[in-house]
Amino acid sequence: MTALDCDVLVIGGGIVGMSTAYAITRAAPGTRVTVLEKEAGPARHQTGRNSGVIHSGIYYRPGSLKARFAVRGAAEMVKFCAEHGIPHDVTGKLIVATERSELPRLHGLVQRGRENGIPVRELGPAQIAEYEPWVRGLAAIHVGTTGVCDFGAVTARLARLAQDAGASVRYGARVRTIGRRPSAVAVRTADGTVLRARALVNCAGLHCDHVARLAGDDPGMRIVPFRGEYYELAPSRASLVNGLVYPVPDPAFPFLGVHLTRGIDGGVHIGPNAVPALAREGYAWRTVRPQELAGTLAYPGSWRIARRHWRYGAGELRRSLSKRAFTDAVRRLLPDVTADDLIAAPAGVRAQAVLPDGTLVDDFLISQSPRIVHVLNAPSPAATASLPIGREVAGRVLETLRTG
Repeated sequence: MTALDCDVLVIGGGIVGMSTAYAITRAAPGTRVTVLEKEAGPARHQTGRNSGVIHSGIYYRPGSLKARFAVRGAAEMVKFCAEHGIPHDVTGKLIVATERSELPRLHGLVQRGRENGIPVRELGPAQIAEYEPWVRGLAAIHVGTTGVCDFGAVTARLARLAQDAGASVRYGARVRTIGRRPSAVAVRTADGTVLRARALVNCAGLHCDHVARLAGDDPGMRIVPFRGEYYELAPSRASLVNGLVYPVPDPAFPFLGVHLTRGIDGGVHIGPNAVPALAREGYAWRTVRPQELAGTLAYPGSWRIARRHWRYGAGELRRSLSKRAFTDAVRRLLPDVTADDLIAAPAGVRAQAVLPDGTLVDDFLISQSPRIVHVLNAPSPAATASLPIGREVAGRVLETLRTG
């Protein structure tokens, strides 16, 4: 039999991939792990292009992976950052109802938070002002366990810890083909390198469904990319926001709405909205990849989303094309803001798994086939939950090694 290059290949150098490599090296010292990342460094996509929020877990269905892993992961992430000197701050956040129609949903979040074991405090208008003097609302809840950190720095640290334990991380290693045998998995990268391992983990994020198909597996879903566009408050106006301020989300969508985030750098990020991207890495309207766009348009689930949620989508699109419309959304929470106060900031793209019937997958999705573990849906709050996710995936792949 051809000699194996390692025990486990991990495709993807975002925070979930690096957390998985780290977890494997901790759970089974001596296991040979190689991470393949197509970019020149870690955390270049979802991990490094989000708002940096350590989510509490209040939004997620009790008992779901998102709820369990976010609540556990938030505490672990704060501890990890503190232990490794990574910038972070537990600021707490407000979820604010600005219309009477939102009050039942706000009360529902109070109940959900309590079911998930998250301490919440209900606030009236005067109490809102104690936390955020410039924010206006009819009622709010305060969630004290929410914070912010530098997830890119966390990912780099996880990579270093995994390497210190013997793992290998290869950047600029785009996977082109995957071959499977009863006893091994082989990967060929763009430069012609072939690597053989006993098992493979797919943490490819925006491309995870493509990697699953390369491996000969039907993922049963497709990644539909949604671009999230951000602004920043002008530095002279950053004092309008003390911490984190969110609207009451629409429960029909996995998106949390345009929110205000004071980051670890002291700047205030505003966003994101959620509009279809024209490429998996389509960080601007001008970024179009015809083959990827054709794949999205040919997928039945994309059209079913559009038919089912066209009103919501039209509003998001309007906020994308009109700075005034985006400003109006912000002013619901922060009335003193003007369009001149908003400065365009880099966008991100969410890798959202969609089922053929148009259902947006609302939980983390991890599947397995012989010798392979696929992470098929890991958008927000995956960065917050990355340490528990990594352990979960590591446990599954190590079990594959034991039984295979």
